[in-house]
Amino acid sequence: MKFRPLFLILLAIFAQKSIAQNKIIAQRFNSKIDILINNNLFTSYILSQDEKYPFFFPVNGPSNSTVTSMRNANYPHHSSLFFGCDKVNGGNYWQEGLERGQIIPVRADIIESGNEKVVIENECIWRRPNAISPIKDFRKITITAPTKELYQIDFDITLEMLIDVVIEKTNHSLFSGRMDADLAVINGGTMINSNGEKGEKETFGKKAAWIDFYGKRGEKMEGMAILQHPSNEWYPAPWFTRDYGFFSPTPMYWPANDKETTLKKGQTIKLRYRVLVHSGDTNSAKITEQFEKYKSE
Repeated sequence: MKFRPLFLILLAIFAQKSIAQNKIIAQRFNSKIDILINNNLFTSYILSQDEKYPFFFPVNGPSNSTVTSMRNANYPHHSSLFFGCDKVNGGNYWQEGLERGQIIPVRADIIESGNEKVVIENECIWRRPNAISPIKDFRKITITAPTKELYQIDFDITLEMLIDVVIEKTNHSLFSGRMDADLAVINGGTMINSNGEKGEKETFGKKAAWIDFYGKRGEKMEGMAILQHPSNEWYPAPWFTRDYGFFSPTPMYWPANDKETTLKKGQTIKLRYRVLVHSGDTNSAKITEQFEKYKSE
């Protein structure tokens, strides 16, 4: 009997640890990788060579509904959560039309799966017909679930210039998210940046460390924030925002000379973004505190 209290204590500690830890697994199915958190689909990383570029869809919040939208009729080039760029050496690696330019995955490996995180490594080549490939990139994607109310995607990308690259001034560039219509500002949602500025009118073209986009679904609130890491080139990049649900930190729309961004052959650009898919609003999800944590990593 004298061992029973110790046994119960150890059992309680083990139970609490089991509850606290979220099991995350990645499963490859042909041209996509599904990521499941506690057996529920969180997101799929789409890698088809028939697509314009790799992207995440759906991106399910804690309610198990996607917080992102896929190819709205007016904007068929908005593929949920993605990385691309227009006007690269005359090519278009953003909008529909594979002949205009395409970011093609040449390798995608699941490096870690089955415990508290998933790690995926992905290499891509940027190419279009009858043109020299301007860029190749290496992506490291790390997915965790800090709590049952907060899921996290770390998207770290290194771009290598294969030739001299000129990116003409464009609003179609780099890491971007398109929110589900339920959460859009025009339907009652909220878009707020790290400066406390809200909506397209206040956030468009403003430099900010992060933007959070959230809204109500029934009685529940949830959303998605994109954070820029302070180590990024051009940090803090200004944001291209739309109240219908689009947001992207995009320095290419505000280049230093107001005309173009030039990058030299062999130059590498490293960019880091953190996506937080959360329950509640910005305050209850503690986005400010989450960014302070991210800064030190």
